[in-house]
Amino acid sequence: MIEKIIREMILYFNKDVKRINHALKVHDFCAAIAGLEGLDEKSSLVVNLSGILHDIGIKEAEIKYGSAAGPYQEKEGPPIAKEIMEKHLIDADIIERVCFIVGHHHSYNKIDNVDFQILVEADFLVNIFEDQMERSSVTSIRNKYFKTQAGIELFDEMYQ
Repeated sequence: MIEKIIREMILYFNKDVKRINHALKVHDFCAAIAGLEGLDEKSSLVVNLSGILHDIGIKEAEIKYGSAAGPYQEKEGPPIAKEIMEKHLIDADIIERVCFIVGHHHSYNKIDNVDFQILVEADFLVNIFEDQMERSSVTSIRNKYFKTQAGIELFDEMYQ
């Protein structure tokens, strides 16, 4: 089923390879951290789906607001994510949780569980490289936002 959601995301982004690749990289880090942390099957599914769909609102945000800013992504993403997941008969509680994460993934004060924490860490692992962040910012991000043992280890192996 994950493969079908990935395909839906690719079709939705319609040849926007930069955004497709970003989502795939975040998904892979989500899967790795979730596995290393020993998450149960349901939580792992939430993390994997969140990784694939976390930025799905960007396209609509740019159309409606002329901006891909976090608050616009958070506003526009959940309805699109929900529509995609409902096509594949995903349980309503999983859809609700993924939509919460997609709808708050730039609001770090809303992190309320390890599934959300993992998505944030995975997104940062990718964004640090893609955005070529300054060393001081990278260190600050690690200290402020990384909480899982696996996320911290991956961060240190990549960036320290």
